[in-house]
Amino acid sequence: MKNQRSEHDELVASHNPDAIKERLKKPLAYLPVSDAVLGGIDGCVTTFAIVSGTIGAGFSAPVALILGIANLFADGFSMAISNYEAVQSKQAYISRIRQTEQQHIDHVPDGEREEIRQIFEGKGFSGEILDEIVNTITSDPDLWIETMLTEEYGIQKTALSPVKSALTTFCAFVFVGFAPLIPFLVPALETGQKFLVSTCLAGIIFFLIGMAKSVLSSASALVSGLRTFLTGGGAAAIAFLVGYVLREVFGITGA
Repeated sequence: MKNQRSEHDELVASHNPDAIKERLKKPLAYLPVSDAVLGGIDGCVTTFAIVSGTIGAGFSAPVALILGIANLFADGFSMAISNYEAVQSKQAYISRIRQTEQQHIDHVPDGEREEIRQIFEGKGFSGEILDEIVNTITSDPDLWIETMLTEEYGIQKTALSPVKSALTTFCAFVFVGFAPLIPFLVPALETGQKFLVSTCLAGIIFFLIGMAKSVLSSASALVSGLRTFLTGGGAAAIAFLVGYVLREVFGITGA
């Protein structure tokens, strides 16, 4: 009961006028969770898929380790750059839309004002209240443009950072993707044992990342974990089977 009362008090305190005013002043903060989940899942899936394909093809543990590490950094870098470019492109798109809206306001202000009117009319406002809303928004050019970005284009006011997104993706890719390779650094284990331990580690990681994904949604942590586990495991199974089939077709004896 005390914890519930404390949580309620904190909730009430965070919704007093001053707290709300301060919170709304700040732009929506960059949340690294989505980039970390993206990099982590791809890192683990990619690395373990290479390990599975290599072992399935009958190659030795050192070959799996070398290919895994080489791919880990090459793919991690590639994915980080791709994410950087994606976020930067989004920034450029928002900037272009903002310039377009500014031009529209400068050249056809009545038309843009009518857009604001219809947007808020669609939200249920009418009469003097609607007129006041339209006049208030269109009297401030910055507010006018920001309103159009949000309401017409669905662009959320979030602080974007290409560098942070790229670094988060790369670090998650390398850190998580390295886990399936750890058993291959242990010389005391046989190749089959290394692959078994690697499989267990990858499965645990897939499940944990899936649980982390549930933070971004209302999905059950257990369901999200199982879904990611099955997705990652399926990708690895395909890689293993492809490697095995190709070994049999081409008569590869391993190295």
